[in-house]
Amino acid sequence: MSAEGALLFARYAYPPNELGYCGPADATALLRRDATADIERRARQFEGAWCYLQFLAETAGLADPLDVRVVEAYWIGNELLDRADPAALVERMTDRFRGQPGGTWRDAGRRALAHHSFQVFEVYPWAPMLRSTGHPTALSVLDQCRIRTGVVVAADRDFATVRSRPLCWDGAGLTDGAFQEETVRCSAGGLTLLDGLSAGDRVALHWDWVCDVITDEQARRIEFLEGRRRTGLGLSSCEPGRGAHGAAG
Repeated sequence: MSAEGALLFARYAYPPNELGYCGPADATALLRRDATADIERRARQFEGAWCYLQFLAETAGLADPLDVRVVEAYWIGNELLDRADPAALVERMTDRFRGQPGGTWRDAGRRALAHHSFQVFEVYPWAPMLRSTGHPTALSVLDQCRIRTGVVVAADRDFATVRSRPLCWDGAGLTDGAFQEETVRCSAGGLTLLDGLSAGDRVALHWDWVCDVITDEQARRIEFLEGRRRTGLGLSSCEPGRGAHGAAG
């Protein structure tokens, strides 16, 4: 088991686990850097994410679903996504997510991708709900549940002010709103997996949590994959750049 991959998984999985949406009880255990074996055990209890990690590892010929390359592919995106057959993923999901209500994943066809944006926009029911009702709760959940990017304006050990763009619904499609500042957390109960934040750092955000400091290229991957997901679903009037699954063209 890759300790680096386990910690990367924990950085992104902690916020929904803390909120009670997925994974086992006691989310703070994910923030203990010296307990990667326990993080691996807990990761297996994230029913959705673990399915994708296993699938990506098998497709890439890797023995460890927590290999750092696999974990990065799911949360951020990289070349491993190109190796995964969409039809095989839907077949795997048909067994694993049989009771999952709503969503468009069963009919995704070539859109199927072992990436968090697929889980958010096509497995969960919020995107179809937003399209049919325009309900603000659906918009809020999509905005917060996706991995989004931002730039740190100021930070201390516990909180950061980050400049980011929220999702907006214009009645017909999703758009990226104007840049705004939001306050997000970077530690809980004195525990953190970050080595400190500085103004100007580009970061990945999940719910109200700073997951990690990322590169410009990683930010582009996150934004590209989400943009293509929204366009594929007819939820965006903007066509993202063409390119491989792991990067914008």
